[in-house]
Amino acid sequence: MPCSSTTRLSSAPESPDLHDVTPRGSRGSAHPRLVAAKARLDRLDWWPTPVRIEDVRLCTAPWFFRLPRLRRFDGFASHRLILLRSDDVSDDLVTHELCHVWQMQHRPIRMPLSYLGTGYASNQYERQARAAATVTGSANTQRDPVS
Repeated sequence: MPCSSTTRLSSAPESPDLHDVTPRGSRGSAHPRLVAAKARLDRLDWWPTPVRIEDVRLCTAPWFFRLPRLRRFDGFASHRLILLRSDDVSDDLVTHELCHVWQMQHRPIRMPLSYLGTGYASNQYERQARAAATVTGSANTQRDPVS
C-alpha cells in the first residue's frame, strides 16, 4: 500500500517501495505507534502545546534511506510525515521522530534550518529528540529536557 494521507487521492501514483503504515479510516485516525509515541511525549512539558498527530503520516520508505546522505539513518521527519527505513524500527525511534514533528509545529522554519549551522550530532533539536525517547522510556518518568 503506498504512503498517502488517510483520504488518498486516486490520481496519486503507487510505488511498490513506499508503504503507508497509517491506517485508513476517518480523518484524524492515527497509527497506533504514533498514538503511543504521542502519549510518551505528552508526559513532557517542553513546548507550549502538546504534539498534534491528526495530520501526521507514518510511512516506510526503504528507497529514501539509500540516498547517499541518508544511509546512516533509520528515520526522517518532516512537518507532517515520518519516514522509516522499515516497519520494525523501535518505538524509541518513532518517539524521536515524532518529537521532531513537535519541534517543527512550534518552530517550523528555525528547526529545519538549524541543521545548516550546527550539523547533526551537536544540534539542540537532535539532542532534545534523543532525550525525549530516553526519558519517556518505560523505566523513566523525568520531565526535564537535556540542554
